[in-house]
Amino acid sequence: MKTHSNYYVFNDIEESLDELEMLAKTLNFDVVDRVTQTLEKFDPSFYIGKGKLEKVRQMIDDLKVENVIFDDELSPSQLRNIENKLNCKVLDRTQLILNIFAKNARSAEAKLQVELAQLEYLLPRLYGKGRQLSRLGGGIGTRGPGETKLEADKRKIKKKIRILRKKLETLSKQRELRRSRRLKNKIPTVAIVGYTNVGKSTLLKRLSKYENIVVEDKLFSTLSSLTKRVRLINEREILFTDTVGFIKKLPHTIIEAFKSTLEEIKYSNLILIVIDSSDRYYEHKLFVVEKVLEEIGSMHQQRILVFNKIEICPNEWLENLRNKHPDSIFISAKRGIGIKKLLEMVEKEIFEENIHDEVI
Repeated sequence: MKTHSNYYVFNDIEESLDELEMLAKTLNFDVVDRVTQTLEKFDPSFYIGKGKLEKVRQMIDDLKVENVIFDDELSPSQLRNIENKLNCKVLDRTQLILNIFAKNARSAEAKLQVELAQLEYLLPRLYGKGRQLSRLGGGIGTRGPGETKLEADKRKIKKKIRILRKKLETLSKQRELRRSRRLKNKIPTVAIVGYTNVGKSTLLKRLSKYENIVVEDKLFSTLSSLTKRVRLINEREILFTDTVGFIKKLPHTIIEAFKSTLEEIKYSNLILIVIDSSDRYYEHKLFVVEKVLEEIGSMHQQRILVFNKIEICPNEWLENLRNKHPDSIFISAKRGIGIKKLLEMVEKEIFEENIHDEVI
């Protein structure tokens, strides 16, 4: 379905559905078919038209479908109405993203952040005798939404949300303390940001030469910010921070829960926006990244566009990109191509800016 996102209206419906299919496959769903509909406005009760909904119901019977996934966030009432009409489990894009975050959360803080986002999404959707508790699986520790009937009680969920927020606030204060120490020591920081799965962790691993950084070719493999020290040729030191990847229609519950982590971007001296140079939809995704940066208050920070994965691009395509983005840097984090030039550009941007600030 062609949707009007807060971030971007994708001109190509198939592009958006391709991404939704990737999200679904990350959670081991087998995608058997797609249905699209272009509407001037969504149906407030069923999101799609009743005729189209009937067609989907018939497909469920014919194809023996167990789950139907919508490429947008459904309201609580839409979710209930559609499930009652289709008589099968219905998920929306937000649920897929939340469940992938839950699956990939490794650190204690990431688990807390994901659980908070899940509960805040779940709370307004509770109805009946806890039917919705199975909607968001565990995967975030020994307890979580969907594991106990206790979570079905709204009052107790609200209490759990308050507890999680307090814990995250404590961790945020600890992060602020570390940040203030870095500022005191005058060590510049560079935030590595970008769409999910563009090679941010691979770049940090290449820059820092720290072999224990986990690099995986999958969506949202990095949920915890990771900071590593990098020594430049002239012995100056810079801190590089890898951050959680962005995506179209990134749930606001995620942005809110990960706010303290995302602040690492806001307080950095420089932002590297990493782009998959082989992606023909890179401009759409760059727009999404810029909108998220705007949302967290980082829109006007100094930045460098870094086109990664050049090793898999045809020369003609790369030449077009270079002509279109002459002030950008082109690298292969995987093979180490262009890394020296990137560091030289980072050094120039940061230390020339520092000198400028001191003169003023």
